[in-house]
Amino acid sequence: MTIDPSPAAGRAAAPRVRSDAASPLERVLARLDATADEAAAGGGSVVADDTVPTGFASLDKLLGGGLRAGDLIVLGGDVGSGKSALALAVALRAAQARDGAVVAFLSGEMTVDRVAERALAIEGRARIDDLRQGRLADAARADAGAAAHRLRDSALILDRLPGGGAEALAESLRRTLDLQLAVVDPLEALAVGARGRGEELAAAAVRLKELALELNAAILVTAQLPALSRDRPDLRPRLDDFGALGAVKHHADVVLGLYREEMYDPGRGVEGATELLALKNRNGPTGYVDLYFYQQWMRFEDMLDPER
Repeated sequence: MTIDPSPAAGRAAAPRVRSDAASPLERVLARLDATADEAAAGGGSVVADDTVPTGFASLDKLLGGGLRAGDLIVLGGDVGSGKSALALAVALRAAQARDGAVVAFLSGEMTVDRVAERALAIEGRARIDDLRQGRLADAARADAGAAAHRLRDSALILDRLPGGGAEALAESLRRTLDLQLAVVDPLEALAVGARGRGEELAAAAVRLKELALELNAAILVTAQLPALSRDRPDLRPRLDDFGALGAVKHHADVVLGLYREEMYDPGRGVEGATELLALKNRNGPTGYVDLYFYQQWMRFEDMLDPER
């Protein structure tokens, strides 16, 4: 690429850029044209090629199709709200979609075998204790087996989060070819330095955003809510609850908050009812979607478009 600053017709002209490669605007326009043509041919909208659907239709609609390459998505919730289960569900559905994505799920809190057990419980609609103790009826055993085959044939990678914080994670993910979505559970496992807790979490959040851009992949990370005040009347997550010196609030592209009313006011007939709030969406609207949590299977379903 060269810049020609020569004046035209005796007057100063703005520098002109010469390049044989398409400009970013031309590339975006070409993608727009191709997507519009595909949507017209198929009679509906299509998902952009830089987007990984979460498999939850209401959430994908709110996020413009799903999770975009280069974006950092933070999913936060209170202790026991189901953050890990929902993050794993997104990984499972993304990897098993029609054009299944290459997805890595890395856990800092469970062994790979435990994550696999959870995956089978979610996909096979089975209790983990029943899976571990072989108490499944024939039909449930068949469902778990079918789920295992689907997951085995998908581009899903289950692994432990490497020690060494965000830099060790970066080295691990760079070795994954064609990675489209990395799910990291949780952010707190990346705070391994000698600085204060808030500084370490802030540095980890900033590094994850840099890594998403470097890999051109979406990174979804779960996070606790250290600044959540139990004294306020409405315990739905807010951006400021994520702490980390405001790094999540400022650097994440999408921030999701998980809220289950039954945790705070049980016995009111709201068991399972879940709100997933889009507290920040850099490229679209905020809002919320309704999910339902089957606690015995650790499985979330979309209330408006449940999976049959």
